[in-house]
Amino acid sequence: MNNKNQIVFFLLIFVVHTMCSQKSWSLDECVTYAVSHNLQLKDFKYNQDSNKETYKQSIRSLLPNISASSNYIKNFGRSANPNTNIFENTEFVSNNYNLNAELELFRGFQKVNTIKATKFLYKAANEERLQQEYLLAFRVMSAFYDIQFMQGLLDISREQVQVSQNNHNLVKRQVELGQKAKADLYEAESALLADQLLVTQNENNIIAAKLTLIQEMNLEDATTITIKSTPVAIDQNEVLVDKNKDSIFNTAKDFVPIIKARELRTKAAKKQLSAARGNLYPSLSLFAGYGSRYVDNGLDDAGEVIPFNTQIKDNAAQFVGVSINIPISNAWSNRSRVKQQKVALMRAENNYDIQKQELYQLIQQLVQEGNALSREYKQSEQRKDAQVLTFEIAQKRYEKGLISAIELNQSKNLLANSQNENLQVQLRLKVNESTLDFYKGLPVFNINRAQ
Repeated sequence: MNNKNQIVFFLLIFVVHTMCSQKSWSLDECVTYAVSHNLQLKDFKYNQDSNKETYKQSIRSLLPNISASSNYIKNFGRSANPNTNIFENTEFVSNNYNLNAELELFRGFQKVNTIKATKFLYKAANEERLQQEYLLAFRVMSAFYDIQFMQGLLDISREQVQVSQNNHNLVKRQVELGQKAKADLYEAESALLADQLLVTQNENNIIAAKLTLIQEMNLEDATTITIKSTPVAIDQNEVLVDKNKDSIFNTAKDFVPIIKARELRTKAAKKQLSAARGNLYPSLSLFAGYGSRYVDNGLDDAGEVIPFNTQIKDNAAQFVGVSINIPISNAWSNRSRVKQQKVALMRAENNYDIQKQELYQLIQQLVQEGNALSREYKQSEQRKDAQVLTFEIAQKRYEKGLISAIELNQSKNLLANSQNENLQVQLRLKVNESTLDFYKGLPVFNINRAQ
């Protein structure tokens, strides 16, 4: 019975694994899986959690500092008698108990500014994590469409093999009938073998492209993956979008995570500068405390040792006070720290401007590339249609013996090149449009911003 259960168990594992490997993945599913399983993203999440705790601790710094202490002391030789306060040779044990509290009332609003700075840094860490998620999503999208492109090339090369196979069969019959020489058969066979080699190469390219997607997704225990091919619909109404690049940038800079992160880090640097200036102001603190002690030779009038609770009560002492600390020099370190924070602020502002500049240049490139690809796509469509007609005519002329096998292969290769070029431009244009849609604020990826 146990053996049967083990067999059933392993069969279930095999079936589940087979079902997972046979699953067809859409682009959204690939992105969602990659985001939830990427190890590098976990590191950014840990950094975000660390910044969150730093922010919480900066709030806790407003609470008073409270400490308690106690000691156990055994006295030998000449010391003050706790009963008479007269120095004499004696031996006794004492315990001291203290409770102290201190509350900072003012320090140039340093703690308040630190709280604001750490909050900005925490939000910046969240945006940086989100930026990495989007970068991963773009890499997954690129790998996804690479598979689709390689699959298209494979389909085209298989069609070429079928054409070459038909021509090879035709030439073989013609050679048997004495209508063509064997040299023509060798040419047809060479063309067939070349096309078959291209099929093998394209199959290998698909395997490599799938491996890239598997690695980007961190899909464990998977050797292959099946994707749901996304229909590539080209919007011919957006052929020229030069006038929109500024509006795209104005939209993108308000939500692109890396821009938000740089903006938040600039705000944090301003608050850190204000906090550093707080060290130049006097600090005011309120403090209070309670203390008591017990000695084992504390005697009452009857010569008996006074009980512990009674001594603690009778020896209790309290204090409360206010302290002010005025920084005068401190080796000029406070002013040096202010200067360093000014430099840090200028660096943060410069990094913010650099990031906005890079975003604008990227959108410029995407718009220019989109316009170029739109024109190329129209021309490649026309070229492909023309090559289809040209090849059909060449095929008929070859069957009638009006052209050689070399001329037919040239026409066939030109058709394949036009189909490959059209497919490549089509998918590049699709990726370009999806990328621009992202910067327009459209929901290209199923990624939750609020985490």
